[in-house]
Amino acid sequence: MSAPLRKIRLGDLLVEQGVITAEQLAIALDEQKRSGRKLGGTLIALGFVSEDRLLALLAAQIGVEVVDLSHYRYKPEVVTTIPEQVARRYRVILLDNNASKPIVGMADPTDLFAYDEACRLLGRAADVVLVRESDMLRVFDNTYRHSSEIASLARDIGKDADSENDIDRLLKIDDAADAPVVRLLHSLMEEAVSRRASDIHIEPDEHVLRIRLRVDGMLQEQVVPDRRIAPAVVSRVKLMAGVDISERRLPQDGRFNLNVKGKSLDVRLSTMPTQHGESVVMRLLEHDPSRYELEKLGMPAHIVSRFRHQLQHPHGMILVTGPTGSGKTTTLYAALREINEPVRKIITAEDPVEYRMERISQVHVNAKIGLTFANVLRTALRQDPDVILVGEMRDQETVEIGLRAAITGHLVLSTLHTNDAISTAARLLDMGAEGYLIAAALRALIAQRLIRRICHSCAEPAQLDAQDTNWLQAMGRDPAAMRLMHGAGCAHCSHTGYSGRIGVYEYVEPNPAMLSALRVGDLDAFGAAARSSTHLYTLMDGALDYAAAGITTLDEVRRVVSELSEA
Repeated sequence: MSAPLRKIRLGDLLVEQGVITAEQLAIALDEQKRSGRKLGGTLIALGFVSEDRLLALLAAQIGVEVVDLSHYRYKPEVVTTIPEQVARRYRVILLDNNASKPIVGMADPTDLFAYDEACRLLGRAADVVLVRESDMLRVFDNTYRHSSEIASLARDIGKDADSENDIDRLLKIDDAADAPVVRLLHSLMEEAVSRRASDIHIEPDEHVLRIRLRVDGMLQEQVVPDRRIAPAVVSRVKLMAGVDISERRLPQDGRFNLNVKGKSLDVRLSTMPTQHGESVVMRLLEHDPSRYELEKLGMPAHIVSRFRHQLQHPHGMILVTGPTGSGKTTTLYAALREINEPVRKIITAEDPVEYRMERISQVHVNAKIGLTFANVLRTALRQDPDVILVGEMRDQETVEIGLRAAITGHLVLSTLHTNDAISTAARLLDMGAEGYLIAAALRALIAQRLIRRICHSCAEPAQLDAQDTNWLQAMGRDPAAMRLMHGAGCAHCSHTGYSGRIGVYEYVEPNPAMLSALRVGDLDAFGAAARSSTHLYTLMDGALDYAAAGITTLDEVRRVVSELSEA
């Protein structure tokens, strides 16, 4: 697999090969002393050499094979043979531990100290392959899970929580950083971040405590046998969120900020009393401005172009529709980033404020004190705004104020819960809005869903059965022209076959026939005019386009837009 390792001077080799100049090497060496990083990583970070070129040069010079971990079917139980602390410190990963000779992946095969440490732990010499450091770190995040640590800490807490009175004692000692409850929550948060979870559910049952993470829209469960730890865990997160820990009969909401694995998280907490104790759900919101960019949402180029055009209008209403958790708020934030300029006054009414944006006046709606969407919107109109974002059109009053704002010189962005873009008109009329107001204000309707991506590490061609073929033909698609794929399941995706999600969008701009139908409240004519439009791009179109490109599966298309296919 590999020749005997030998120490080489990477910098001198790169200069000798003409990859970098002596001046660039000097700069990189200075930066390396300052940052403490390895020279190879420093050269890549400075942009002096690409990672691919560096890997190819090292592999040729040392005589080792390059392995792409993004497509390698590694086994978690093999990788974890080397303790996480050692693996991360020396950047080594065990890929195969067969009887003849283990195979060890290294980000820097010239690091003889790392190689010797790996061989010492394995008790024998190993063959070496070259791997990308970024891929290796991602494998570490996916593999060194905290499940066993969480279970162990739960047992420790359970031993000390034999009665309700012991919870108070546990909370008093929890101020120490190494207290079991604190360490359990820290491990739980790290596990959630590593698995890209959007929510953490803590649910006490009759005999067990269920901890579930929502990953790519689907829940994944870990069961803790001892439910006695539930009050201590719930009380700790309530303390972190600043809510009343003595109140266990009523639902409560709170939020707190947390730094986990180098990421800044805004955590929204919701508690609810249940038969067996308080259930807690924590929504994890990452402070990453790059998430709110139209190009990164999955919106097709032709929709992005039309959407941007509508955002530049000084007045009118743009509505984004879809069920809870479909990414509507993310789309609206991406829209605000597009138009957030010093020349525009932007005010938002949100419940709650999910992401704080500079230069924007954001208001957290609080119905308990009378700060409703309608009241905030009414007050916002007296604040000389150019753009108003309303988190949700929930009632007739909010809808009417929003529509009138849209026809009196303001651009209004909001969300609504409907299955598709065309049915939005019916919902507005049902909420008591006048047809002539809707026709005068409406500029664009966007419906959306989130659909799971096939894991690129285990993607392989999918085999169609007769049912799939007939369904595709009924949808007007030619199966032979589609690059249909599916995920076989691997350690990268926790054997689900999916990794990450992407938006599916439907976009409608009302044409004259649709507006005429709206003015008289003729929904049948409105729907017929919309469906006959040559510019209509439906959710089903978008989902099937993703399937045809090998981005998602037919099963996922049917799951996400099943109600549309039935229609």
